[in-house]
Amino acid sequence: MNTIVLAAQAAQGGGMGMIIMMVAIFAIMYFFMIRPQQKQQKKIREFQNALKENDKVLLGGSIHGTVRRVDLAAGIVEVEIARGVVITVDKTGVYADNAQSVQK
Repeated sequence: MNTIVLAAQAAQGGGMGMIIMMVAIFAIMYFFMIRPQQKQQKKIREFQNALKENDKVLLGGSIHGTVRRVDLAAGIVEVEIARGVVITVDKTGVYADNAQSVQK
């Protein structure tokens, strides 16, 4: 009879330990995966909202270019990708051109 009571008490304590472990795993995932991703997205949005003419940018399709005109109200950016070739893209497809800063 004592072994049944001891087994029942052990099972109850194990459930609480499992909950604590799941909370700890979620906290670790938040601080190592979710939070850094949110910070990166915030930096990208700030860059996109601060675009101005002659900024070097990288488009979503790995195309490097120079901003020629920005219309933040409409959410579009005109980017020159070659001499005389200007394309219109959505603001959300424009990223900072880190390759230019690495070459300097």
